Amino acid sequence: MKFPYGISDFKEIIQKNYFYCDRTHMISTIENSEKSVLFLRPRRFGKSLILSMLENYYDILKKDMFDQLFGHLKIGKNPTPMRNKFFILKLDFSCIGAYGSTEDLQRFMMDHVNERIRDFCHYYKNVISTPIDIHPDNAISTINSLLRAVKDHESSIYLLIDEYDNFANELMLNKHAYNIKDDPYTLFVNKDGPLKTLFKAIKAGTNSDGFDRTFITGVSPVVMSDITSGYNIARNIYLLTELNTLCGFLNHEIMDALKKIADNCELTEEQVDIAFNVMKIFYNGYKFALEANEHVYNPTLCLYFMNHFQRSCRIHRKLLDDNLAVDEQKIKYISELPLGEKLISALSHKNEVLEISELKERFSVSDLLGDDSKDNQFIISYMYYVGALTIIDENLKGNIELKIPNLVMKSIYIDHLRKMLLLDPVTRDKGLSAAEKVYVEGNIQPLCEFIVNKYFKILSNRDYMWANELTVKTAFITLLYNDKLYIMDSEKEIDRNYTDLTMIIRPDRRKFEIYDVLIEFKYVSLADAKLTGETAKQMDQSTLENLPCIQKSMTSALRQTKQYADVLTKKYSQLRLKSFAVVAVGFDRICWKVLE
Repeated sequence: MKFPYGISDFKEIIQKNYFYCDRTHMISTIENSEKSVLFLRPRRFGKSLILSMLENYYDILKKDMFDQLFGHLKIGKNPTPMRNKFFILKLDFSCIGAYGSTEDLQRFMMDHVNERIRDFCHYYKNVISTPIDIHPDNAISTINSLLRAVKDHESSIYLLIDEYDNFANELMLNKHAYNIKDDPYTLFVNKDGPLKTLFKAIKAGTNSDGFDRTFITGVSPVVMSDITSGYNIARNIYLLTELNTLCGFLNHEIMDALKKIADNCELTEEQVDIAFNVMKIFYNGYKFALEANEHVYNPTLCLYFMNHFQRSCRIHRKLLDDNLAVDEQKIKYISELPLGEKLISALSHKNEVLEISELKERFSVSDLLGDDSKDNQFIISYMYYVGALTIIDENLKGNIELKIPNLVMKSIYIDHLRKMLLLDPVTRDKGLSAAEKVYVEGNIQPLCEFIVNKYFKILSNRDYMWANELTVKTAFITLLYNDKLYIMDSEKEIDRNYTDLTMIIRPDRRKFEIYDVLIEFKYVSLADAKLTGETAKQMDQSTLENLPCIQKSMTSALRQTKQYADVLTKKYSQLRLKSFAVVAVGFDRICWKVLE
């Protein structure tokens, strides 16, 4: 099998027999939506391939290739009347330079539009006889010349725009470099800036003998909000139930591909199941429409996984593709919002479910960059659009519930939280080294001492943290989290109760001499212990552990640990479990015991 990692050319994928999951039957849904549509999905989720599919389906010059490209696919058996009826003009805003002054940005955009229309002229030179004038300094005039040339032709234009919000994304990621009132990106997008002017020209040319149809992709609705008056004709189709699976892979498609790889690699059915379960836990979980029944996998991560799986006949140790690491910048942006840091912390150490009354479908660049406090609706909606959260369902209050979609996304949260709390990389490395002793040697003492001496000093000064066992768990999980070796779960459900932290060795990594880990946390405040911070620090470990309130908490933690350990041992036949009970005393001391 050939997997098209990094390839978004539909024609190449079909002609060279790459792995392809058929979504062509949704063309009719798109066609019946509106003439101008906006479709949003997180980055690296297959939007460009959808545009390429539409390009090949509607292009008048590919009529003779229809059977070759689509005959074996769902749409080929029931094509729509509009197939191969349009000229195609495609703009890709990710190709436009996103730096410099407003004048620089305007020149980059105008040059890109002119170049694409020049390509259009060359491609359709045997069909369109009327000359199209390219105006080097004014792409709007070039567009008008294009529309005049097409006007008398029986075919009109299908306009495809990819990554229309690229500028806003760049602005958001580099917001500290600019002043909201005069940064070049804001001037470029807002008021009567070049981008808004371009969309006005597109809107003016939207008719049956001009831009008959327009399909726009992006990550968030941010730019569409700013240019509404310039282009207020696009229908949002990204929340439609019938398009929930337009981008992304489904369970049966993943399993079919893994079985074919297994045949080539001579793998057992058990090995296939292991690979499938790893992919499901780390890559699945996205639901973009509230009423949809199916969840989808991140397609780029799946292709990354299956490419390696086929080459080596084993699961890649590294499940996060570096090409998605930029998502951490979006988590960083969220954490810097007034409510964001507390939200990131909660999502990192709890299986937190967030809720809002409605997803916010419009917010502007000034919303992203402004200093005004962002409410939960804004933050949670933005996290949904970038793929940091996904829809679960409606709750009994009628609100929309969202959560982290999978463990790969959670690892990005954890990694950012660790860097945010432990700024010094040398200190961070010492903490990770201490954490390694827990699962390699079964020794939790170095980690507890590191957290007391380093981490607690940081946590005690941060007002967003809760002074309870969740605070303690935050410190431990940011250092212990390791998806290269473990399927890690905070608050794993066992017998209708929840463990604080479990680390179950990935089934493909059981060859290593490491332990599965279970930790139960308790917190005793200094007031309950009747101690001051200074007294607690000076007390020897034995005396501290013998305090009645500490003994009571430790006994409770050990009892719960044993209960959870018994269940885990029965569930996992190959478990090499090390179980720990941890009791924190304020932000000053930690007591621990190993379950024998």
